Amino acid sequence: MLSALAGGAVAAASAGQARAAAPTRVNKAIDLLSQDQPIYYYTAGRGGSQGGFKEGLALAKTWEDFIIYEMEFGPYDPSELREFMAGLVLGGPTASGHRTPAVQVVLPISGWDAATVRANHWVIQQILAAGVHGVTLCHARDPEAVREFVRCARFPHYRKGVDDGPLGEGYRGNGGQGHASKVWGISPKEYLERADVWPLNPRGEVLLGLKIEDRYAMEKAEEIASVPGIGYAEWGPGDMGLSLGYPEVHDPPYNQEVEAARQKVMAACKNANIAFLDVVTEQNVEERLAEGMRVGAARSEEAANKGRRLTKRPKPW
Repeated sequence: MLSALAGGAVAAASAGQARAAAPTRVNKAIDLLSQDQPIYYYTAGRGGSQGGFKEGLALAKTWEDFIIYEMEFGPYDPSELREFMAGLVLGGPTASGHRTPAVQVVLPISGWDAATVRANHWVIQQILAAGVHGVTLCHARDPEAVREFVRCARFPHYRKGVDDGPLGEGYRGNGGQGHASKVWGISPKEYLERADVWPLNPRGEVLLGLKIEDRYAMEKAEEIASVPGIGYAEWGPGDMGLSLGYPEVHDPPYNQEVEAARQKVMAACKNANIAFLDVVTEQNVEERLAEGMRVGAARSEEAANKGRRLTKRPKPW
């Protein structure tokens, strides 16, 4: 099926455009980031991507590289999330040949402190068992909370960063790999080999994100971003604006204080060698790419496609 899809896409692509190789990874977002290709998702108008089977089926052919599934403010319903993933699988594969777009769930817990994250490890375990490709922790204020976040996303047999670094042994338990592996289209054994966090494990297929999105988090931005196992971080302009006393701050241009916060989180990501997430529009995508943005919260498909052309991403997208 994948070879037939690739053949059709090649025939339809414009002459002279580089052709993407058949994907070797489950997680489309990691597949692209590992090639230093920025990734894009849609942020305007949909209010998150929560929903069930019908919503998943409708988004299976989305132009987005990964889908943000909102549970911070959307309902926490793992059954509905499983149905969403089933819809994506049935409606797939993507134009790029991946089984589904990557799905990144924004967690309904915050990184206030290590105890909060540890007590809610079961939430992360249930979400990952639904077959999603990554999770994002909001209000990541405390480096110890972020280390606990990484533990919650890993199985105990993953030793990178544990035996040779500052991480504790993973919390995920046996049993959830059966369903998740079906969503990924691999065996449970292979899931247990591949469901580690990237880029700590170069073969890992799980992407962990952070929101360093208030003035308290910003105080320790570099230490937070440097926790092994994190793949990207964002500065959350809406929440950062609230924290700094500026309601309704979402899109650029930003005032001096808010822009300084953006610059600080971006610098922390660069120093930690992880991807930085920022808002992109058709007007600013070239500038953001030049700054080093690698995860684009796109205000439109046109903004994403302009960015893809600028980085000469091979088609099909």
